[in-house]
Amino acid sequence: MIEIERVVKSYGDRKVVDQVSLTVESGAFCVLLGTSGCGKSTLLKMVNRLIPATEGTIRVGGEDIRGIPAEQLRRRIGYAIQSIGLFPHWNIEDNIATVPRLLKWPEARIRDRVTELLDLFHLDPELYRRKRPSQLSGGQQQRIGVARALAAEPELLLMDEPFGALDPITRDVLQTELARIHKATGTTILFVTHDIDEALRLADRIAIMDSGRLVQHTTPIDLLEHPANDFVRDFIGRSEISLKLLSVRTVAERLRPAERGDGEPIAATAPLREALALMIARGTGRLPVSDAAGHPVGAVLLEDLIQ
Repeated sequence: MIEIERVVKSYGDRKVVDQVSLTVESGAFCVLLGTSGCGKSTLLKMVNRLIPATEGTIRVGGEDIRGIPAEQLRRRIGYAIQSIGLFPHWNIEDNIATVPRLLKWPEARIRDRVTELLDLFHLDPELYRRKRPSQLSGGQQQRIGVARALAAEPELLLMDEPFGALDPITRDVLQTELARIHKATGTTILFVTHDIDEALRLADRIAIMDSGRLVQHTTPIDLLEHPANDFVRDFIGRSEISLKLLSVRTVAERLRPAERGDGEPIAATAPLREALALMIARGTGRLPVSDAAGHPVGAVLLEDLIQ
């Protein structure tokens, strides 16, 4: 979906993005990760031409973006940012409908799409479509911001630290919803964050940047098990790598089908970190495990988590 080839962005003698090449497959959830000022947001904004590249080539859906009028390109790409940017004097329906109306969708189709998106974000359409942004909480406004970005069914969604200003509880809820929506829609997502835990939770690919350069592009598990250099190790947190691995590996990966345990079971899809927390809370070295239907399928043991 995105092909970035030897892209450079310079301001005078300073290279903010330096010879970056990156491919994002269709349907992927790719996170651009790094410290503040590493060039990740600049790289994201070059994809929809909010910032022009100094050198190199960017293709979206196989097309060189320099050959596509900027307005036409941006109507194909959803864009969600931390400050949300909802129009304060428009109601929620009108905010979500911004791009479909620019594309001259029929009003009936727009209304159906607004209803579909509000349902997707667990917001009652009849209750919320006529509200103004000021009547919503910060978390609800952020939901609407993402819904607006998805409204015209874009092939690509760009997200620039969209949850950075939210409290931890709201942020956790929205991360869960975004993961669910990505799975439901299959939209390709390029997501910027400086939060390693957020990246590990959401991404199927992580591209980590340092001083304008791409230093590693891989899966979350491979990033933790095989960091490319000392910068990556330090960014992850050398002493926390094992715990972070427990966050991305699932109970199913350490399941013992022939074993059994006592008490409330843990889901096979749960992260191993959750299993460890439950073991500590219950004072036990094993937990029963159930499948999606709630049927017992085995147990997970503390010794396997340690290993």
